Amino acid sequence: MKRRNLILGGAAVASLGACAQQGKFRNYNGPAVTGIVVNKGERKMYLLNEDRVVQDHKIFLGFAPEGHKQIEGDGKTPEGLYRIDRRNPNSRFHLSLGISYPNAVDTRTARDMGKSPGGDIFIHGQRHPKRRDKDDWTWGCIAVSNDEIEKIYAMIIDGVPIAINA
Repeated sequence: MKRRNLILGGAAVASLGACAQQGKFRNYNGPAVTGIVVNKGERKMYLLNEDRVVQDHKIFLGFAPEGHKQIEGDGKTPEGLYRIDRRNPNSRFHLSLGISYPNAVDTRTARDMGKSPGGDIFIHGQRHPKRRDKDDWTWGCIAVSNDEIEKIYAMIIDGVPIAINA
């Protein structure tokens, strides 16, 4: 009797698992992403393998998208060369990949103005899980849909360079 219940219980769990939605952690078996290019003016992010585009994504930026981020709270998305330097699987915005802002120049520029450069700049998902974003809304981050950040999170490893252009 116990064996029968164990087998039936295991079958039930397996069939429920097959019906369950895919989790937020995905696998990726394609070409390695060796670089990221963000073109703020186009509102596009390109994931590259060497010089070939592997994927491109529509993006949302800081609520004041024109120009380079200089100080904390300015609502601008940084411009320049950075790296993906950390991962947050428990992000308030579904999943997120940290960008190495501020660098030494960013820090010096802000300090010369008597301000903080800010930090915690990420590529992340949506602010509302069920509602798609329509306009630039972040405090300087790069946002994509939750479905897209799941794919991106699986594709990118720490250390990948990111060029953020005007």
